[in-house]
Amino acid sequence: MQLESPKVTVPKSAEYLFNALTDVKNFEKLMPENIAKFEVTDENTFLFGLSGMPEIKLRLKEQTPHSYIKLGAASDKVPFTLIAHLEGTGEASSTVQLQFEGEFNAMMAMMVKGPITKFLETLSSNMGKL
Repeated sequence: MQLESPKVTVPKSAEYLFNALTDVKNFEKLMPENIAKFEVTDENTFLFGLSGMPEIKLRLKEQTPHSYIKLGAASDKVPFTLIAHLEGTGEASSTVQLQFEGEFNAMMAMMVKGPITKFLETLSSNMGKL
């Protein structure tokens, strides 16, 4: 299953956003209001839980300066990745698009598509808070 957020324009440089997003503690600022738990477990890993959902642990997996950041599930139980595509559009402006890739059976995919889509939209719309 592959989902994408809308592309959002953020009044920050791609370099600034890249540096902010590779510091995993900053993801707390992007989380939805119904966040029940957020914990940084090491410099590349964080754990979060939303009300009514299981906790998810994400780890920084790959990065290309100022353009690409890939986070992956720290557990193999539910393999998925969250990718941020950054593109500078000026000295103090850039666009961000988030992409979710996961391997789910058809039933699970139907159940999680809506909540994950909403989650991606929330993360991308909160980029200006960084």
